[in-house]
Amino acid sequence: MSLSFSRMTQQSTTLSRRAFLDVAAKGTLASSALISGFPTIVPASVFGKNAPSNRINVAAIGTGRISRGHDMPGVWQYDNARIMAVCDLDSQRAEDAKRLVNEYYAKKSGKDYDGVRVYTDYRDLLTNKDIDAVIVSTPDHWHAPIVIDAVRAKKDVYMQKPASLTIAEGRMMADAVKQTGRIVQVGSQQRSSPQFRYAAELIRNGRIGQLKTVYVGLPGDPSGDEEPQMPVPKNLNYDMWLGTTPDVYYTEKRVHPQMGYDRPGWLRCEQFGAGMITGWGAHHIDCAHWAMDTEHTGPVEIWGKADFPKSGLWDVHGIFRTEALYDNGVHMVVSNEIPNGIRFEGTEGWVFVSRGDAAVTASDPTAKQQAAKKLDASDPKLLTSKIGPNEIHLPVSNEHHGNWLESIVSRKEPIAPVEVGHRSCTACLLHHAAMKLNRRLYWDPKKEQFKNDAEANAMLSRPQRNEYAIKAVASSR
Repeated sequence: MSLSFSRMTQQSTTLSRRAFLDVAAKGTLASSALISGFPTIVPASVFGKNAPSNRINVAAIGTGRISRGHDMPGVWQYDNARIMAVCDLDSQRAEDAKRLVNEYYAKKSGKDYDGVRVYTDYRDLLTNKDIDAVIVSTPDHWHAPIVIDAVRAKKDVYMQKPASLTIAEGRMMADAVKQTGRIVQVGSQQRSSPQFRYAAELIRNGRIGQLKTVYVGLPGDPSGDEEPQMPVPKNLNYDMWLGTTPDVYYTEKRVHPQMGYDRPGWLRCEQFGAGMITGWGAHHIDCAHWAMDTEHTGPVEIWGKADFPKSGLWDVHGIFRTEALYDNGVHMVVSNEIPNGIRFEGTEGWVFVSRGDAAVTASDPTAKQQAAKKLDASDPKLLTSKIGPNEIHLPVSNEHHGNWLESIVSRKEPIAPVEVGHRSCTACLLHHAAMKLNRRLYWDPKKEQFKNDAEANAMLSRPQRNEYAIKAVASSR
């Protein structure tokens, strides 16, 4: 399609899209989807019964390990959605993603396919009005800035967890989503796994009596060696990759592999995230909150300790044990020395839930560990207990990306909405603050501030480089 033709059709496409949204608010994913801005790129047969004019146009921002192995496949499996653009600050990865998506659609259709556009700056991508929704699969420190910009650009968003680098950024993001009314799904995909929902329903419906203690087991992260300064690869916009965080020298293990898609080094650098307390804590604490009915609040007291590397590039926490007390009296213990999963203990028994042998990517830290049971209980009869029609039933999602696409059409809240994701991430960051300060902290979940603790409140945000500061990024385009 020529650029001039695209411009001629843009006005009518926008009008059709606006009209469609009015209908979509009352529809379902099976019956309708958003209007596409490129109605003649490929024949309808490429996508089965879903014609190009009835598809949700999706762009992938960040095309590394989690995007290639989880997020893009999670979306492209649905005929009513099409990945039409990819974006990465590493141009080599962006081109790899373009080939991956084109090859998938070509194999699916049995015909040549070249319908994916490449971007190296997400801000340029967001100006494309033909894009309806974006997947944000970037490093943690870029989650909140991109989501804020995306919803203000009227895009719906699927974002990887954790929700934000800091609690202050998370609040800004949740507020921006609320102000714009966009659909944002946090990538807490355990909510779309039946065993986690069932465990939460068992707890909420009192099957183990009064809930007393929740044990959350997380995997650990190894420390590393000192790494030398290296030349920045020509294919990487390293300054923008650093984003809001301080300017530090480039070394490959600080960023991601230049060959292949193994687990990236930034996951172990506190400059870009908090380590496993948010990396996997955002999953397990989120599901614990689901069962505890504390999704819109958080702990009121937090304490604990952790070992941190004394040298080396990778500086996130090692062995740790942190604890929290909630207003309802529930005591939570989080540690890498507890079996990976969540154990709920009540006055009349216990329930344990985990992913079992499921792994998102082959390089997940637990992929080679002996798998725990997906669901276990003090009494096997608990595992066959039926949730009655008059009891608490939690929302059902059979697949996390599909649930997001359904919500885009229905305009109803997804299974893992951003406010809930923010609260889960906040709890993780509170545990991290306790690790760093090594003392008891008192939290006000309504004000989202520590009580009478200036040192702890200083940790709610981080200084940001002016060029990439969230306010500047959010308002610059």
